[in-house]
Parts: sequence; structure tokens; C-alpha cells
Amino acid sequence: MVTAEQVWAALDGIPDPEIPVVSLVDLGVIRSVDVRAGHVHVELTPTFLGCPALEAMKRALEETVSALGAAPEVEVIQDDSWSTDRITPAGREKLRAAGFAPPAPREASAPTLVQLQASVHRCPYCSSTKTRLENIFGPTPCRSLRYCESCRQPFEQFKTI
Repeated sequence: MVTAEQVWAALDGIPDPEIPVVSLVDLGVIRSVDVRAGHVHVELTPTFLGCPALEAMKRALEETVSALGAAPEVEVIQDDSWSTDRITPAGREKLRAAGFAPPAPREASAPTLVQLQASVHRCPYCSSTKTRLENIFGPTPCRSLRYCESCRQPFEQFKTI
């Protein structure tokens, strides 16, 4: 009989299809795991509903649970939105180490959906905050392109959502 801890450990090995340096667990898209009588129910909240990797994530979750000897059921949660606050500290460090700037923390004041011009965007290479927005449109909707004035390196910045 598989346990919830075994399932969580196995799911932590599934890389995000678009950014494989972080797992789905580190990204914070796995909401919950419920194990009952050989069945595993996994709740998944995608980074956004139009995510092109949604089917790949569901398939990877189902295959991983099946490999543990349990019957998988993956439910996509659509009535609650994902935010960058759900990325784990380990996930943020993995992003930084791979050359991605993790999303900035959301302001404690009035909530905003996206903070692009904040001065808290640190370069993942030299940690300087002397960075500038080069292009709001990155390779995916959740990333933008920035440039570091200090080390002169371009890098991708996760938008704060």
C-alpha cells in the first residue's frame, strides 16, 4: 500500500515541462495528495488555465502514481488561481542557480497582479538590483526578459503573479 509521503516524494521528481530545473512540487502546482484504498487523488492548479503544458503535467502525474502501484486520479483545480508565492524556497534557489531570476515577493500593501517595474529584481548571476526590463514578453507568459547593468548579462525574470 502506497503512502502519501511516498507519493509526495515521487511527485517531487517530476520536472516542470517548460522549466525542468524545478519540480511540479517546487513550483507549487500540486495542491494536495489524498491516498485511499489504493487510489491516489492529486489536485493540480496550473500556473494559468491556458498553460500549454497542462496535459503533459497531468500525464506525468498519472504515470508516476501508476508506477507506485496505485490508481491515479488527477483533478485540475480551476476555481483557485496559482500565484508565484507558491514556489517553494528550494524551487526559488533552483531557478536562481539555473540563471532564472525568481519572482519578486508581492507587496504587503494593496495587491497587484503583476509587478514588473519593482526595483527588487535581482540578477541571478551577480545578485545586483541594477537591472532593467528589456521585454515584457518572454518565452512564456509568466516570464519577461531583463538585463543586468552590473554584470551585463541578460536573464529571464519570473513575473510576480
